[in-house]
Amino acid sequence: MNPLALMALALQSIRQNWLRTLLTLLGIVIGVSSVIVMTSIGQGSQQQIVERMSSLGDNLLIVTPGSRSFGGVNLGAGSAGTLDVRDVQRLQQELRSAQYISPLVRLNAQIVGGVGNWSGSVQGVDAQFPEIRRWVVATGSFFGARETQARAPVAVLGDTVVRELFPDRDPVGERIRIGNVPFTVVGTLQAKGSSAFGGDQDDVVFVPWTAAQARLTGRLEVAQVMVSAPAASMLPDLEQEVRAVIRRSHRLNEAAEDDFSIRNQTEIMSVVSETSRALTLLLGSVAAISLLVGGIGIMNMMLVAVTERTREIGLRVAVGARPRDILAQFLSESVVICVTGGLLGAAFGMLVVWVLQSIVGIAAVVRADTLIVALSFSAGVGLFFGIYPARQAARLDPIEALRYG
Repeated sequence: MNPLALMALALQSIRQNWLRTLLTLLGIVIGVSSVIVMTSIGQGSQQQIVERMSSLGDNLLIVTPGSRSFGGVNLGAGSAGTLDVRDVQRLQQELRSAQYISPLVRLNAQIVGGVGNWSGSVQGVDAQFPEIRRWVVATGSFFGARETQARAPVAVLGDTVVRELFPDRDPVGERIRIGNVPFTVVGTLQAKGSSAFGGDQDDVVFVPWTAAQARLTGRLEVAQVMVSAPAASMLPDLEQEVRAVIRRSHRLNEAAEDDFSIRNQTEIMSVVSETSRALTLLLGSVAAISLLVGGIGIMNMMLVAVTERTREIGLRVAVGARPRDILAQFLSESVVICVTGGLLGAAFGMLVVWVLQSIVGIAAVVRADTLIVALSFSAGVGLFFGIYPARQAARLDPIEALRYG
């Protein structure tokens, strides 16, 4: 029997039992759309996390001080204060494969200016910091190497601070106080939004790290040193080079452990991506269960159809139909139902994703491979759950079938 004839027979049978077919079809539609929606949400979340992690800087090494103990309690990484100006200077002088280097001096302070005051994060950084962390200047400019060397009292404001203190005007040229120390605003930054960990990246004021030490903290220690490489492939060699420079600066012998730690931003992004990918797979697998339920519904419907059409099967065999023709007929009906349900489910799933993106604001990405997998899986469900009823129909004794009913 040719494929066109099989298709015609399948459509004719579906029309005769359209209500039952519609209910069975609904299970496939729900299953396919669930797979597409759940997988798209997972992929959208993964893409959003990677983008936010990328905004923290690519090809980046972060050097932090070691830990110290107080009363038998380990205070954690960064508590020892083992990084200072000398380490920064040696890194700037001796590193050959680094692209950018910036120390970080961090403190919280009351910022006064404009229409009031605001308690926020103040970070002392180098002039190369915008290139490392991908910050874009909105108005004015970021301070340069000259201001850093001169410990100049200049500041660059994040978007949140601008909105809180200067909602009605451009703050460039205005004076603010950080604690009791006056600073001049030389620039503002474009909004970055929340970080991958949920913090507000725009709630910050940047000042030269030398000015932060001399005018705000009065200490030589730095909270961390950021070192970026021109390419991700250079990070392992750069990490070894950074470790060697700091160990020499700290005069550590070969047997001594590092009194600092180095984090690889690329490795962190890789771990986050793998975790998000596993979550996407989990969501898709949970949604695929509804497709299996729909497949069981198809098997149930086809078994009922075999029982109801036993006499029809006997007549077809009596006029020359072979068992494989009967098998192909019932199997084609099952596949047509699943493929139709898959197409409708794909359309409905894409509509739901569009609603989530445009109206609800949830990050969701529909990829071509997701559609292909969902449609292929739905067709496979039709084949798998249609084989048993089709074989039952093909094995009917024609004489017994003609006596039926």
